[in-house]
Formats: sequence, C-alpha cells, structure tokens
Amino acid sequence: MAFAVINSDLSYWKKQSKPLFDDVLWNIPEQKTGHVSIIGGNSQNFSTVIRISEFMNQNFPIRTITTVLPDTLRGKLPTLANLDFTPSTTSGSFAKSHALNIALNSPDACLLIGDLSRNSATAIAITDAIKSSFDNETSNFSPSAKTPTSPQDPSSFKPLIIARDSVDLLNPEGSSWLTRPQTFIIASMAQLQKLFRAIYYPRMIMLTQPLIPILETLHKFTLTYPVTILTLHQENIIVANAGQIITTNLHDTSYSPLSLWSGQLAARVLALNLFNPKHPLEATSTAILQN
Repeated sequence: MAFAVINSDLSYWKKQSKPLFDDVLWNIPEQKTGHVSIIGGNSQNFSTVIRISEFMNQNFPIRTITTVLPDTLRGKLPTLANLDFTPSTTSGSFAKSHALNIALNSPDACLLIGDLSRNSATAIAITDAIKSSFDNETSNFSPSAKTPTSPQDPSSFKPLIIARDSVDLLNPEGSSWLTRPQTFIIASMAQLQKLFRAIYYPRMIMLTQPLIPILETLHKFTLTYPVTILTLHQENIIVANAGQIITTNLHDTSYSPLSLWSGQLAARVLALNLFNPKHPLEATSTAILQN
C-alpha cells in the first residue's frame, strides 16, 4: 500500500476564530428539506438518540428526521413521530437485518449517535450496513489516492457521521469502512489512537505529542483515506479532510472539553454537510462555530 507524503511546510493548515466560509451558512434552506436518520440506543440506554433527534428537529429545517432504535424498545417508549425500530440481538442492541441497511442507507444523511453497547454482533451488523451501500465503489478505491478511481463523484455518497461510542464499536472493522467517501469521524484523540492501531496505520498518534506532529499525521491520513476527521488536541478542535486542516481554539467556541462529545456538534456536522454536500471540510469546520 502506498501512502501520501507529508507536506512539511504546513501550507495545508488554516486557523479560524470565526467562520471562514460564510456561504456554508447561507446554504441552509428556508424551507424544510431532506430526510436524515439518527441511529442509536440499546435496551438499557436510549436517551441520547431521542435528545439529539429533538435537538435537530428544533434547530434545522429538515423535512423528516427518523429516530432508529432496536426493536427491543418497542412498546417501552411513548408514541413519537418518525420513530422506527429494526431487529435486535438477544442482548437488546441492533442485529443484522435488511431493515437496518435501509435505515442507514435510504435517508439523505445518517448519524450513528452511539449508546450501541459493546456487542460484537452489533458491530458486524452496522459495518455490513455501511458496506452494503458502497461495495462496488470500494473495489475501485486506491488507498493512496484522495478519491475513488470510480467515475462516481464522491459527493454523491450520503453523509455518514460516526460519533461517540459508535467509533469505539466500529474500530475493529475500520479498514472496511474507512474507504467510504463522505464518512465523518467525530472522535477523541484516544479513540483515533485505537482506530489507527486497529488498521495498522504506520504512523501512530500519541496523546502527549505536540500539536504539529498530530496535524502532520492527520494531513497524511486524510490523503490516504477519503474521510473527514474532527478531534480535539491541546484545546484545538481539528478538522481534517483530503489533506487540508482547519483548527479552532476551544475558547472561541461555545463548547467545553465535555460538551464537545455530547452529540450536538455531531448533529450540526450532519446538518451542514447535508446542505453543503460538496464541501465537507468547509461545512464541518463551520459547524463548530454555528449557533
């Protein structure tokens, strides 16, 4: 496997204290449009997926927001609009099913919000659902290239945001979904470290490293894989895509080191990329400062 060469002059790095791309916010439509799914929860914990669905419904002009839960919760919740259930494992988390594939791939964008439990059957089910939408494109993808060699435009893929403990659950299968364009990983440095280790990436990231080596590694990683990464290191929120980096100091945002991972930022990333499908770096970095 060939890997990208690091650009040592840091010309790929920009800083923002206010949105650098005003057009991203202007592209938020006045009329409700689009269909998104928010997938998460298990028999013991489902509050986050409900909370984030309500947050998106209150803050973005999205026509349909489907909240997807394992069917072990059927009958345990009050009647809610656009609530969907897919088959569950005996332990109460998502099982492999055609319904899960549809829930993940049919909407215009999808957010895996977490609370999925540490169930290997669920990890396989969700990984297979992700792969079901791009198996043909994966066969044409060269990890040394920025984009698939297939003539299909990468922006034609629907945004898939992987957040919170969804990252931990899917880490072992990372090599099978990291080649999917329009995939967004919102993860702590510790989670990224485990992901890199799981796929045997040759350049590790260390929690004690200074900022510059981290940026260099993410620059190289996102030239190798067509994903967008959002993480936090030394009070800098880092967004990396196609070798380009934008950092935002945490003090210039409304987030704390804890609230950054609550799911609200992931929801904003989903919405702005839904409305700006050809500009993942711009939309994701703007989401950090969007209120």
